[in-house]
Amino acid sequence: MKLYFDPSRCVRATSKFSTCTKCVDAAPEHISMLEHLPAFAKATGVEAAACLGACPTEAFALSDFSVTEFFFTFLESKVRLISSKVNVPCLSVLSVEHLISLALASEEPITLDLHSYEEGTHLFEVIENRIEEANFVLSSFSEKQLETNLDEAVDIDKKEKSQEPSRRDFFASASLKGALKHKKTFDDAVEAEELHHFEIDASMISKIKDKHLPDKRKILFTALKRADVPKVFEVLPEEEVSFVSQKFVDEKCTNCQICYRICPTGALSSNGKFSLINFDAMLCVKCHLCHDACEPDAIHLQPGFEIKELFESSQRTLATFDVRRCNECGNYFTYEGGEVTCPRCAVEEEEAIFLHANAKRMEKEKDEEK
Repeated sequence: MKLYFDPSRCVRATSKFSTCTKCVDAAPEHISMLEHLPAFAKATGVEAAACLGACPTEAFALSDFSVTEFFFTFLESKVRLISSKVNVPCLSVLSVEHLISLALASEEPITLDLHSYEEGTHLFEVIENRIEEANFVLSSFSEKQLETNLDEAVDIDKKEKSQEPSRRDFFASASLKGALKHKKTFDDAVEAEELHHFEIDASMISKIKDKHLPDKRKILFTALKRADVPKVFEVLPEEEVSFVSQKFVDEKCTNCQICYRICPTGALSSNGKFSLINFDAMLCVKCHLCHDACEPDAIHLQPGFEIKELFESSQRTLATFDVRRCNECGNYFTYEGGEVTCPRCAVEEEEAIFLHANAKRMEKEKDEEK
């Protein structure tokens, strides 16, 4: 299996201010940063699979294996053991969202085979931490928990075959045919060029601007619809949840529009007049890009994540602005008092006054010389 990378989906390609290193943190021996983008040897494969489960925007993939395809195939099969010896190249390809969704969608408890990993290694800790986080989030609203086989011997039948899944009933709300076709096209192009590292060229600019909700978030959406709604909604510590967040904006915000323009999923948005900043927590993948790009540091993470957002997601208005139409050019701008003139027209007027005064001064100097 080969590791593929789509730069147009990487948050580091969206802004030079991005500090995201989740792929490197997950697979430090195989992934590094080169000219602000992830880089890896062309022969890199399943040994770096942990970056798949770590990337918030699904910029990484493995050839001959689709996590989304596995999700449905696994649920349709009778197997309830997930193992690198049976049905996945490595448990680390599964994100926390995948693990939560699998637990919710399965009628029977799911066991993850950890016997193939050496305790104390970085990879073991990555997988174990994801399982612990998934179970922690699950415990806040469900009795379902993921199990591991560390304390028991498991007989794995390698001949067990999964049935071909039927997605219509489970995933009717979000078809992935187009997304999978797009991924296949990009995968083929990367393989043909045998890239060692990646650069942003003109052909990728338009892709970077596209808002893209990862497949794992669509899967989680659908799995939550099948879950029982808890009677009491808990609030979890922000630092204990890695894949979603809630935010607030303080008074330092200048309405520069950068945060919602670069948000990769559309979690942050505005209206036609750009007079407000809206935020939808369930579209947030906690990539931290908006925080990194905010010059006045006006965007902050809410200390606690409300589980209610998973079941009753709502779009919240984080900030509102007095937006008026400029008397000079007619464009909307954030009004802060004084004349109803946008900053651009104000600068142009100042320059015009300066040039006019300078011209008069030069004319006066010439008259004096005569």
